[in-house]
Amino acid sequence: MIERALAADPRHPKALALAGSAAYERQDYAAAADYWRRARDQVPPDSAFAAQLDRSVADAETAAAADGTPVAKSDASPAAPAATAPATISGQVRLAPELAARLAAGDTLFVVARSAAADGPRMPLAVLRRDAAELPLAFTLDDRLAMSPGAALSTATEVLVSARISKAGQATPQPGDLVGEPARVKVGSDGVELVIDRVVP
Repeated sequence: MIERALAADPRHPKALALAGSAAYERQDYAAAADYWRRARDQVPPDSAFAAQLDRSVADAETAAAADGTPVAKSDASPAAPAATAPATISGQVRLAPELAARLAAGDTLFVVARSAAADGPRMPLAVLRRDAAELPLAFTLDDRLAMSPGAALSTATEVLVSARISKAGQATPQPGDLVGEPARVKVGSDGVELVIDRVVP
C-alpha cells in the first residue's frame, strides 16, 4: 500500500514517513533516514510533524552508528562525484490528436521510468504525476522522484520511460486509460519524445 501511495505521489509526506518506519523496522537505517528527510522537506518547518520527523532522522542515524553502518548526516558535505552524465531524463510527452476527445477534466498523467534490465527492480525508478490538462508537457525525471533510495535513476544505466493518462488517478493501468509506446533510453538522455496514442482495452 505504501508503494502504491508513493507511485501516485512520490512526495506525499505521510507515505514517506510510513516508508521510513517500514525501513527502520527491517533495520535499513540509511533508507529510513532518507525517507524521513524527504518527508521533512514536504511539511511546514515549525509543525509538530516536522519535529517528529527530525527526531526520527536522529534515531535512524544513531541506530546506524550503533550498528556500524553510519548514514550521512543531513549537513554532510559529500565528496565531489566523478564527471558523469547527470541522473536525469528529460523530454516531452504529448497526446495524439486522434485521442484528444477522450481527455477529460480530472484525468491524471503519469510519466514513469523503469529499469530496462531483465534483473532490474520491479519498482519504478521515477514517477512523475501531473494534471493531464497540462499536455503537451515538458518533463524531467530525477532521483527526487524515486519511490525508494535504493531504486532510483542513478542506480540504472538504461530505462524504459512510459506515459499514461489515468481516468481514475490510479498508479496501475486500468481499462480506458490512454498509453503510449515506452521509450528505451540511457539515463542522462535529453529530448525524449513520448506520444500517448493507444487506449488500454
